[in-house]
Amino acid sequence: MEIVIAIAILGGLGLVFGLVLAAASKIFYVESDPRLDQLNECLPGANCGACGYSGCEGYAHAMVHEGAKVGLCSPGGAEVAKATSELLGVSGDVEYKTALIHCLGSYDFTTDKMEYDGIMSCAAAAQLAGGITSCRFGCMGLGDCMNACAYNAINICNGVAAINPDRCKGCSMCVKACPKGLISFVPLKNQAVVRCSNCDKGAATNKVCGIGCIGCTKCVRVCEFDAVKIVDSHAVVDPEKCTACGKCVEVCPRHVITMFQVKQPQ
Repeated sequence: MEIVIAIAILGGLGLVFGLVLAAASKIFYVESDPRLDQLNECLPGANCGACGYSGCEGYAHAMVHEGAKVGLCSPGGAEVAKATSELLGVSGDVEYKTALIHCLGSYDFTTDKMEYDGIMSCAAAAQLAGGITSCRFGCMGLGDCMNACAYNAINICNGVAAINPDRCKGCSMCVKACPKGLISFVPLKNQAVVRCSNCDKGAATNKVCGIGCIGCTKCVRVCEFDAVKIVDSHAVVDPEKCTACGKCVEVCPRHVITMFQVKQPQ
C-alpha cells in the first residue's frame, strides 16, 4: 500500500510540474522571426566570424534585429549576398575581405630571444615565456597559419608570415590558428593598414624591433578623416573612414603603415 501511495504522490507531482511548465511555455513564448531560419539556410554554416559576428546564426540575428549590412559573408560570396538581400528586401553587394597579418617583424628587423628546439608550432612555442621572438607580440614564423590555410594563401618568408590576398577566401582558419592574434580581416579595397600589433611603449618597442609602431601619433595628426587612432600604444586604421590618401604612410617614421592596394582587372 505504501508503494502505491508513493507512486501516486510522484505521479501527482509530475502532473503538477508538467502543467506548470506548459503554462510557463505559453506565458513566456517569444515568437521567432521566420526569416532567421531562412537566413541560416542561406548562410554557409562555416561559423568563421569573417562577418564580424559570432557565427552564421549571430550574423542572421544581426541582419534581422540590428540592421546589419548584407554581403558581409565573404566565404559565401555573391550568391549568399543575393539570397540574403532578397529575403530581407534590401539591396547590397558582397563585401569581400582578406586576412591581413599585423606584423612586419622579419629577421631584418628583429631576432629570436632563444634557440627553440621544440615542436615546430607557434601554439607550442608561445607557451615558452610568451614566445621565441624578441618582440612578445610578433609573428614567430613557425607556420601554424600556413598549415591551417587550405588555399595556399600564406607563406613564411624570413621569419614572418605573409598572406596573398588573391588566394585568400576569407575562411578565417588562419585567424583561429594564430596564438598571438596577429591576423584580422580587412575589406578588399585600397586603404592604409598598420602592420604591427606591439602594445609596448615606444622605448620598449625600439629595443626589440626596428619597424614596430612606437605610437608617435604623427599618423593621427596628419589624417584629415579621423581614420587613425592610437590603441594600446600602436596605431590602428579604421577601413571605413580611410580614403587611401597615403598621408599616414608618408609620415610614419617606422614605415610600419603600408598601402594595401587591390589589383585592378586587366
